[in-house]
Amino acid sequence: MMSQIPTVLTIAGTDPSGGAGISADLKTFSALGAFGTVVVTAVVTQNTQGVAAIHQLDGATVAGQLTNLLDDVHVDAIKIGMLGTAEVTRAVAQVLRERELGPIVLDPVMVSTSGHRLLPAAAVEALRDELIPLVDLITPNLPEAADLLGGPEATSVCDMMRQARALAQLCPGVLLKGGHLDGPDSTDLLLIDGRITELDEPRIATRNTHGTGCTLSSAIAALRPRRQTWVDAVRDAKTYLTGALRASEELSIGHGNGPVHHFWRAWPDQPDQS
Repeated sequence: MMSQIPTVLTIAGTDPSGGAGISADLKTFSALGAFGTVVVTAVVTQNTQGVAAIHQLDGATVAGQLTNLLDDVHVDAIKIGMLGTAEVTRAVAQVLRERELGPIVLDPVMVSTSGHRLLPAAAVEALRDELIPLVDLITPNLPEAADLLGGPEATSVCDMMRQARALAQLCPGVLLKGGHLDGPDSTDLLLIDGRITELDEPRIATRNTHGTGCTLSSAIAALRPRRQTWVDAVRDAKTYLTGALRASEELSIGHGNGPVHHFWRAWPDQPDQS
């Protein structure tokens, strides 16, 4: 039985700049009142300007972390982010098949905000065929959805609806993120049990978008154990992310795409230093 404070697991890579990967995931869990646990898939050399190198862990090491943790700790929800290789993807899928777990949110991390490909094309097949069928919700952006479907990127909400229904053949829950479209609002489509819900939030004009996908999927995982429906969890997660984007201007991290402000609700105003 879930305690009052849910325990949530992230399976993802590192980010020294603190804006994405397990750093963003743990901050998001904490900001939303969940206790975070971690399985590391890769050590990433990166900053706000881009990815310089990736040290990929092998499948046995990742599976060992995951099995050892689950043998001891009950987790109320799981967020899966960067896996990196087909080997690691299959290793994680094998452990999940052997357990009764959930809910599981998968952010199919394929390309970083700076444009660095984080999932080789050869690994997309393993993700699509072996892991996605085991999870409850996937959260692709438009380029990732096109990659998974092997087709062109959506250029309208109508295109998004068609792609969301196509993705639903792979996974029962789909949150297709429309942030790459133009317009005053950021429109996402949530498909659950065959029904599509359109979720809009105002588009925030900021360069601080590093780790937004990690943050949103982690927020959904942190909130789902305490929300009645996926719609409630996703809507509240989007509201949280919008606030974190808006408050990101209070931060000054790096010279590239800076991070969002994960603790915008919790941190008090900074004292006057004059």
